[in-house]
Amino acid sequence: MNTTEVKGNWNEQKGKLKQKFAILTDDDLMLVNGKKEEMLGRLQAKLGKTKEELHRIIAGL
Repeated sequence: MNTTEVKGNWNEQKGKLKQKFAILTDDDLMLVNGKKEEMLGRLQAKLGKTKEELHRIIAGL
């Protein structure tokens, strides 16, 4: 998978997460190189989910 495919896939998942959890914003879902853990931390705080729960939610989209 190349960078364009990954970016397109993330954009699709990001849209699905925003549909499922209306409280999320684009800033909450900003995935920047090396900032994945920071993004997951924001989502944990905002949604009250564990990292494992978030990984399952994202994988299930």
